[in-house]
Amino acid sequence: MILVSACLLGHRVKYDGGTNTHDLIMQYHERGQFLAICPECFALLPVPRPPMELCHVTGAALLVGKGKAVDRNGLDTTEYLIAGAQKVLKIAETYEIRTAILKESSPSCGVHVVHTGDFDGRKQPGMGVAAALLTAHGIRVYSEEDLTQALLEQLLREDAAARRPS
Repeated sequence: MILVSACLLGHRVKYDGGTNTHDLIMQYHERGQFLAICPECFALLPVPRPPMELCHVTGAALLVGKGKAVDRNGLDTTEYLIAGAQKVLKIAETYEIRTAILKESSPSCGVHVVHTGDFDGRKQPGMGVAAALLTAHGIRVYSEEDLTQALLEQLLREDAAARRPS
């Protein structure tokens, strides 16, 4: 199985109740190798909810107690993001997941960049909380923006080979 941000699979879990459906991922969804995850929903945050951003820190920093995340209303959402990331890791470990495809820029799932915390559209280098936790535990993470058809087919082949009985 490959973990995939649920919003990329058309689930209405995005902060505003929408999706980030990704056409290439959807073309391969019927193979049954994707496991939809949403760290923010796993943390029992509602949909819709105010947008959240990491405050000039990365997800890795939040995991070691440095910095915080807030929503647009100023509510500290750090513990929600950490709790959701921990639930995703537990699922990954349970299913022996080796790869994840996550939503870029998300405070949970961002792979290369996250928003700065100023709610002005600017982004900074760094991973979201769940992406950082998965990476720290040896799980390869890719952004949907990294995907090509060739890369996705390679990831699916590797996953299928890893699950074959020896």
